[in-house]
Amino acid sequence: MANTFQSFSLHITPEKFYIEACDDGSVDVLAIDRVSTEMTLTVRKDVPASAETRPICGLMGTIRLVAGMYLVVITKKRKVGDLLGHAVWKALDFDVISYKKTILHLTDNQMQDNKTFLSMINSMLHSDGFYFATDYDLTHTLQRLANTSPEFQEMSLLERADQRFVWNGHLLREFIAQPELHMFVFPVVHGFITVKSSCISGKVFEWSIISRRSCFRAGVRYYVRGIDSEGHAANYVETEQIVQYNGAKASFVQTRGSIPFYWSQRPNLRYKPKPQISKTVNHLDGFQRHFDSQIILYGRQVTLNLINQKGSEKPLELAFDKMVTNLGNGMIKYIAFDFHKECSHMRWHRLQILLDMVAEMQDDFGYFLVDADGKVLLNQEGTFRSNCMDCLDRTNVIQSLLARRSLQSQLQRMGVLHIGQRIEEQTDFEKMYKNAWADNADACAKQYAGTGALKTDFTRTGKRTHWGLLMDGWNSMIRYYKNNFSDGFRQDSIDLFLGNYVVDEADWTTPLQDPKDWKFLTLPIVMVVAFSMCIICLLMAGDTWTETLAYVLFWGTASAVTGGLILFYGRDFVDAPKLVQKEKLD
Repeated sequence: MANTFQSFSLHITPEKFYIEACDDGSVDVLAIDRVSTEMTLTVRKDVPASAETRPICGLMGTIRLVAGMYLVVITKKRKVGDLLGHAVWKALDFDVISYKKTILHLTDNQMQDNKTFLSMINSMLHSDGFYFATDYDLTHTLQRLANTSPEFQEMSLLERADQRFVWNGHLLREFIAQPELHMFVFPVVHGFITVKSSCISGKVFEWSIISRRSCFRAGVRYYVRGIDSEGHAANYVETEQIVQYNGAKASFVQTRGSIPFYWSQRPNLRYKPKPQISKTVNHLDGFQRHFDSQIILYGRQVTLNLINQKGSEKPLELAFDKMVTNLGNGMIKYIAFDFHKECSHMRWHRLQILLDMVAEMQDDFGYFLVDADGKVLLNQEGTFRSNCMDCLDRTNVIQSLLARRSLQSQLQRMGVLHIGQRIEEQTDFEKMYKNAWADNADACAKQYAGTGALKTDFTRTGKRTHWGLLMDGWNSMIRYYKNNFSDGFRQDSIDLFLGNYVVDEADWTTPLQDPKDWKFLTLPIVMVVAFSMCIICLLMAGDTWTETLAYVLFWGTASAVTGGLILFYGRDFVDAPKLVQKEKLD
């Protein structure tokens, strides 16, 4: 495999950017013309001595905004650990540098729009969870990497990457067309990675979790649900658990993704908006595309649907079941498990019902195993595809339990655990295991819903606590606020970063101006005034109780009616995306 350079220096002159490879023995320099935007290879001696110089950790790529092109660089990184002998890094800080030396050529409106776009890019860059490696392919599972051709092995990291998980793919579009520049860039994944050195009975092994978020149909909680016409599911995440001991390697892969047909759940100020299943499209086409791709990639599919089987979620469960039946594909098995009903009143031990239900299938799927000599001993022949409404809280609990069951088998097969030894009995490892899976839950939840995950007290401790319930309530309140009043901006940030919306510098008409109608200001002001007057009337009673009651009833009614109108026109008050096409959201 053609590795990328590991360390860089950025030299800035008024005419060019020079990115110098600082690896031992390297003399290559990438030169980017700040006027023509042309990228060429040169050597160190061509860098002017007058250039402003600083170290950088890598290139994310380039992006075009209203003011022209911008260079996006990684300025700070932290080592996560060594995955199979390869350093894995988390990108912590970034810089977005304009090619243009001034923006005085822009109008005031264009300057404001450019400032907004820049804040979107910076918001996305600092959303936490960007990881990279310069000499290892983080976008593929161990099993996929073991079943590749010699030609694949010779490709650069950029060429061979699984495009589902390359979050800087749009930023690297100019580099992809020039293979000679591939040594300067690497794919960046988004999600969660942890690498732990562990010890059981004196036997030291490496244990890791890699969660790869798909950049297809990416978005935030309520604005991106279901699938698109290509069968890509919202909040799709591939999670791989890897173990290495004495040169042998094992992995277990699971996936999660939104219920794979056309449905939406747009925010409207209500705590839990009612899901809407589209009545104007052929669901089975997209549904089949989704599962055809999953079967090609992973083999047999067991779909674990964890949503409620009553209330507003019930129609989704019935539709999912019906579509699997209508598809009639023997490679897909559907299992519905009403998580909330089964585990109500703190009965979390009832999760064992689901584990027992799928135990035989999990044993049949197996896991990937390769010995110290590189010989493949086992392949994983299917995956569990889990979902709840958000594919976050309930999903992560189930995935951690399935992963532990697989790990038990792997560690016994590799000789770390003796027959009869249980992971649950290994106190230190069990604590580390639970915390790592809870951290994974928090990372995925923050990236999609805006807060840490719910139910992580169970994942961390193995039991539900009253403090955990209180924290879930707090996180739910934060989610409500963000989902209604800040997620439009977050969705726009994702779409701009991934290239779902492209700024046309030459033909610029702003989509960012979103004039609100009279309701947006009038109704909240009326409601606040009416409610305030109601309180004042209660505190400053009139001459008679009948007079006071009349005032309180009048202003209380005015407040309630106005509040009802605000809820009725709820969609007009939420922060909606401005950059994407309407049909993408519906």
